[in-house]
This record gives sequence, C-alpha cells and structure tokens, in this order.
Amino acid sequence: MRFFLCAALLLLAVVTAASDLAFAQMKLQPKTAPGATETRYFTAIDGLMDGNADVILKETRQGKNVTAATLDVCYPAAKGADRKDRFVANLAVSGQNLTGSTQSLGDKLPVTVKLVRKPVGDTFEFRGQISIGQTVTEVTSTDNSDLSEKEFLDNQTSDDGITPAPKDFTDVSPEAIGVRVKLDAALDFLKSLKGEAVEVGLSSLSISCDALRAGEQTINLTVDPERAAALIAKAKSMPGVVAAGWTSGSIEMDRTIRFAAAEWRDGDKINRDKIASAISGVLAKTLTAKPAGTEWDANTGKLTLSFKRPSPIYPALALTETVEVTALVSPDKPGATDRLMLWISSPVITTADEGAGPKLHLSEESTGDEEGGEPKDDNGSLEALAKEFKGQRWDADRSVWK
Repeated sequence: MRFFLCAALLLLAVVTAASDLAFAQMKLQPKTAPGATETRYFTAIDGLMDGNADVILKETRQGKNVTAATLDVCYPAAKGADRKDRFVANLAVSGQNLTGSTQSLGDKLPVTVKLVRKPVGDTFEFRGQISIGQTVTEVTSTDNSDLSEKEFLDNQTSDDGITPAPKDFTDVSPEAIGVRVKLDAALDFLKSLKGEAVEVGLSSLSISCDALRAGEQTINLTVDPERAAALIAKAKSMPGVVAAGWTSGSIEMDRTIRFAAAEWRDGDKINRDKIASAISGVLAKTLTAKPAGTEWDANTGKLTLSFKRPSPIYPALALTETVEVTALVSPDKPGATDRLMLWISSPVITTADEGAGPKLHLSEESTGDEEGGEPKDDNGSLEALAKEFKGQRWDADRSVWK
C-alpha cells in the first residue's frame, strides 16, 4: 500500500513539473519569431510644418533591422491654408539613415528626405531635414512609439455617416445628403449641381488628408426632403460616385413630432400653406407674439417663421423682440409612408428699437438654445404643436415614438 502511495506521489510530481515547464515555454515564446518579417507604423513625427503635418511612416523590418520604409506626409499647401498637399517617398535604408526624394502630388514640388532613426529604449528618435520646394523643415522628434499593422489598420477605420437606405429618419436627417466621390471626378460632380435647388456644405469642399489618401471625398448637401430621393438617385448615376445617401443634419429628435399625413397633404404633395398656418397659429399663442412672416427656402425646404412682441427688458423704451423659428416638414421615412415629421428649432430672439423717430442702437447678440435643452421662452411650444397635429413625441430612452 505504501509503495502505491509513493508511486502516485512521484507520478504527480513528474506531471506537475512537466506542466510547469510547458507553461514556462509558452510564456517565454516571443510574439514574433526572431528574424521574421513584420510591418510597423509611426503615425506622428513632431515638428513637421509647424506641427500641422499628418505623417505616416511605414517600415518593413527583418527582426530589429529596417529593410524598407515609406514616408507619407500630408500638409497645408500654404501656411494657414485649408488646401492640403501630400507626398509619398520610398526611402533607402542604410543603417540608421533613411533617405529619399520624390515630388508632391498636388503642387508638383521637389521633395528631399534625410532622416536619422535611432532606437531609444522602447521608443524611437528621428532627426534630420525634409525639403519641399524651397522650404526646409528641421526634424527633431523624440519619444515616438510604433504600431503593429493590425493596430494601424484599426485606427484607420472611419465612417462617413452615409446611409443609402435608412429604415426611417430617426438616425439620419431627411434633408441631409452625403455623396462620396472619387477625387478626380469631384469637380465635374460639383459643376453638375450649379443651378440646382440644393445647398453644398462649404466645409465639405476642403479635401482632408484622409480623403487624399483614400482618393475619395465626401460632399455634404442640403435639399428639400421631397427631392432628396431623386437627388440621391441622380448622384448614384454620376461618374466617379462611390456612395450616396442620407446622413446627419438639422433634425433633433427631442424637438420632432410625428403625425398622420392624410390631413396635411394635397394629393401626393405636402400642403405647405396649411402647415405653415397651423404652426404659426400655435407659436403665436405659446410665444405670446404676433406673426410677422413665413418663408419657405426653395433649396432646403425649411420654413422660417418670425414673430414680434414687446420686449420686457425696459418697458418704457417700447423695444421690440423678434422671435425667429425654423421648421422642417418631411415624410418620416424614405418611400411610401402615411406619416409626416415636423422638426422645430429653438427660438432665436433679437431686440431692436422699431419705434417712430430716432432709434436706440442696441448691441445685443442673438440668443437661443445653446445648450440643447428646452429654452426658457419655448413656453410649451412642442407640446402644443403635438396636440395641434395629433402627433407623437420621440422617447429617447426607449428609442420609440410615444
């Protein structure tokens, strides 16, 4: 019996020792085998173009030795300019020296790169010069960390927000269109919009570094919701267009109601006069003001309503407040639907002396709902509109109409 017990204990010790040895071998195994080829990236080198350059240095390594390198730099074409230029230089590797020459892709300027790359502990240091045309930039960049190819690619993923076929207009806006187009076709696409009843987002005309590298640019458009589907279909048929659809815009769901469309349509068109009259009547009561005008924007389909009321700031001066509200009416989803949506902006209030005779010039700035919450002078306007239109409000907690 004692023999069998000793034998069992000996066997257990051997198994435990073997398991520990195997675990130790697994733990000590390096992530990359010595001498294996791998790709690493640096996504920042300080100091280039006054810190305004977007840099990607790609290295191919054999163990710790760099065997090939490519430097991709995107930068302002002129100091303070929105327009970008870019160069991509394949660098010769000689020890710690990285050198190469190329031409910038936009302005066709000669580019020369002379860098010294030095490992410092777990980070890297770069020193040298980069010349673009007549401009020479001294490079002194320390404490740079590199990324694996997977880490780099994970960081490059981006979403332009374009939804070609949304189920409804709760996540995208009915008047906001995004069109992703090849850079070499963007100019012709933009020229095709001349004379069209559509607004082009000025900021989307600036070509970002990401767009230069992808070779594609996203143009943001604002159009009357009743023409949005037709514009998207037209854009998709244009040469060089990669994607077109709805995107985010002015609609805020907490300021939107949904209601049955039948009473507010004239055939297959929205009865805008009836809707404008109803909105104006409700807001005149809730804002305690007299209607002063309504205007539909031919490009965007937005309705601007203005109201006037006495200013309470200094009653004896008889100043006048002008309250301006923007509205947007659209179907609640693309395609056939029996529901409409109404979005109302927060009121914007200005005060002026509109009395007879000499005027008191005021320097007041416009005020509105800057924090995104219910403004003080909304006075229950959304609830009153929901009642007038027999509509539903959006429940943000449950993401449903209530």
